[in-house]
Amino acid sequence: MLLHLETHPDGVRRQCFPDHLTAGTLVISDDGRQVLLNLHRKARRWFAFGGHCEPGDLTLGAVAHREALEESGLAEMDFDPVPVQLDVHAVPFCDSRGTVNHLDVRHVAVAPPDAAHAASLESLDVRWWPVDALPVELEDDMRDLVRLARARLGVA
Repeated sequence: MLLHLETHPDGVRRQCFPDHLTAGTLVISDDGRQVLLNLHRKARRWFAFGGHCEPGDLTLGAVAHREALEESGLAEMDFDPVPVQLDVHAVPFCDSRGTVNHLDVRHVAVAPPDAAHAASLESLDVRWWPVDALPVELEDDMRDLVRLARARLGVA
């Protein structure tokens, strides 16, 4: 990711094709027993929250935090600015020029107990999942992210 930024001054912008940095957040309950996931409208798969850098975003942590608030409908969360996972994944539906590779910097945030959530226009659904009953089709990198988030909370 650092090499990408060294060779692509626009590497955090979605216009940088075919690779650019993105940032995301896994929202977890304070006891570490549940995670809040969104059913992505375009991908039709369950993911953590995340997205692209926008003008005005000063750090990837700020991107991850903003996206988590926007996409989860949560009014607040205890956001950890230290990334917990780096991931590279292909996204075939994001750009008319072809498949894009998201160089994703992932964070963890703890939701307040009983916090209300809501789906954004980017999601078909947002719901809490017990960590021992995650969606069968959940990607392996998301399962790893759940494990890392629980370890960060000290409940692994």
